[in-house]
Amino acid sequence: MIRFALVGCGRIAQRYGTLFAANAIANARLVAACERLAPRRAAFAQKFGFPVHADIDTMMRAHGEEIDVVAILTESGTHAAVAAEVLRHGKHIVVEKPMALRLEDADAMIHGCDQAGVKLFVVKQNRFNLPVVKLREALDAGRFGRITMGTVRLRWCRTQAYYDQDAWRGTWAMDGGVFANQASHHIDLLEWMLGEPVSVFAKSRTALVDIEVEDTGAAIITFAGGAIGIVEATNATRPVDLEGSLSILGEKGTVEIGGFAVNEMKVWNFATPAPGDGDVLERYRTNPPDVYGFGHGAYLRNVVDSLANGSPSLVDGLEGRKSLELINAIYESIETGREIALRFCPRQCKLGIG
Repeated sequence: MIRFALVGCGRIAQRYGTLFAANAIANARLVAACERLAPRRAAFAQKFGFPVHADIDTMMRAHGEEIDVVAILTESGTHAAVAAEVLRHGKHIVVEKPMALRLEDADAMIHGCDQAGVKLFVVKQNRFNLPVVKLREALDAGRFGRITMGTVRLRWCRTQAYYDQDAWRGTWAMDGGVFANQASHHIDLLEWMLGEPVSVFAKSRTALVDIEVEDTGAAIITFAGGAIGIVEATNATRPVDLEGSLSILGEKGTVEIGGFAVNEMKVWNFATPAPGDGDVLERYRTNPPDVYGFGHGAYLRNVVDSLANGSPSLVDGLEGRKSLELINAIYESIETGREIALRFCPRQCKLGIG
């Protein structure tokens, strides 16, 4: 039995609470949570029936011997500091995306976990979406031949009311814009499919809301294998969300996954047919009804398997850092107006700076 605790009881914590309350993660249970805001503490405890404390130290004094792994669900800009606090108690860490905002913070988290002898898991739940899993299988089987292009399109709606819910939203210090927040999963998927990026050129603007950061942008990425990647990301779709999609094009085939959250197989077309191709669009058209709960459930089951059985983690700290470096490079390009070569040291990227 792997025993979890949560730090933060905001929006994302509701998914965790629902999964654990329903006993949806085999061989795992939620022991406790902590949250600095009293109204959220009370609401989470009442809704899910788990004890909720004011801070990590209080939670650890009460439940430390029972806790194996701590999930960090706080604002993005706090992840590194919270991780350092959790590491003082010697617990494994699950951290929501992005793992940090600054590369140096990500490196400190990775090093700290290595020094403490604990595991670091970065949540990239869309890798477990059924259509994404099927796409990755085709890629690993070499069915695309040479990849020519990959494209992600994030066309979501985030109004001023969304950003006004919390003071940290839409800030450089704690959140970042559409690239760092909403599109981070999609950038991770593109990099996972196409491999190592070698350079990126990006543009952005703040189109429809009053925030520090961008709500709209586009990036062109060159990958080591020769493929071109396109990231189109906006929170300025109106009046409602449109899509979150991923397309992979190769010399021998094309796959497009659409839907709201990369969860609906739209195109599955290869020059050389394989057994089962005729059923793919039907079988992998969508995940079960709750796409978010499905992805998080599958991800947490991978965490439990890794901790209980020593199996590999799909997204550890080093893997999670890859997309963070690309996101930092996107912001560096936006600030400098230049194509940025990876690997690089951020100099003008504003991400994670107050």
